[in-house]
Amino acid sequence: MSQHLLLLLILLSLLLHNPISASPIIQKFKEAPQFYNSADCPSIDDSDDDVAAKPIFCSRRAVHVAMTLDAAYIRGSVAAVLSVLQHSSCPENIVFHFVASASADASSLRATISSSFPYLDFTVYVFNVSSVSRLISSSIRSALDCPLNYARSYLADLLPPCVRRVVYLDSDLILVDDIAKLAATDLGRDSVLAAPEYCNANFTSYFTSTFWSNPTLSLTFADRKACYFNTGVMVIDLSRWREGAYTSRIEEWMAMQKRMRIYELGSLPPFLLVFAGLIKPVNHRWNQHGLGGDNFRGLCRDLHPGPVSLLHWSGKGKPWARLDAGRPCPLDALWAPYDLLQTPFALDS
Repeated sequence: MSQHLLLLLILLSLLLHNPISASPIIQKFKEAPQFYNSADCPSIDDSDDDVAAKPIFCSRRAVHVAMTLDAAYIRGSVAAVLSVLQHSSCPENIVFHFVASASADASSLRATISSSFPYLDFTVYVFNVSSVSRLISSSIRSALDCPLNYARSYLADLLPPCVRRVVYLDSDLILVDDIAKLAATDLGRDSVLAAPEYCNANFTSYFTSTFWSNPTLSLTFADRKACYFNTGVMVIDLSRWREGAYTSRIEEWMAMQKRMRIYELGSLPPFLLVFAGLIKPVNHRWNQHGLGGDNFRGLCRDLHPGPVSLLHWSGKGKPWARLDAGRPCPLDALWAPYDLLQTPFALDS
């Protein structure tokens, strides 16, 4: 072996095994333009909670949006927020409730949102994942096992009691319509949540043969017309959720899953077990989901027939990853205009 080749191999080894020698690469985002209310937007100074720092955080007239926040999906979250604001007729009446894992750098995540949206009303809540981690069973894709995926089950506990209704959104979507329309969904007299239903989907496939062969478990949906719904877009009445102790009901099914394998797909099946057949259906335009392909290969997909108010890249393939890899799907071009990422740079050590 030549001396030059030996030196090259030694240098490469040092670079691979000495992370201090390399400058960390971080994501930096551009500041979004500020959006203003139209003339007919209602006043949101109607809070009945004197503790709230700003009236909007407890206002019933405000649109409350909940999302999770983490380093892996921050690029998608920023794009989603921009799309919500850009298409809202009353963007100053929107308040965001972000949930971050206790192990995450919440101050850094908060600073990222503040720098891109310095005018935004938002709060970051810390989610202690220890309670849910013990209940999580492995699923068909490791990304689905992240405890933060289960935060949507704990919104009623994390958000202040004065927040009575919230729109939950995943981080891999964009809106192209006014979110106030979705937030105003009529939940009727007793529905806890609303979401688009897909009754043509093979509902039985979301649970194992162990579930369906059990004489007791198989009767779970006997008295309701259970249909699949995607939990990435939901309108939730938090007051009814709290009154019905629905977090405990979801946890009971997760505990059952630890004892006997009754499903394979992460945080979705417990929601189906508790709510399928009992939700308020929403027009499919509010969740054109599956644009990320399936949970294994993430292949390109087309839109479902009909109008579109929200595009959702659920599945393995995410638009930012495919764009960066130079292998975008045609519909990823619809996500790109909301991408505020600047060219990555290395911090000086």
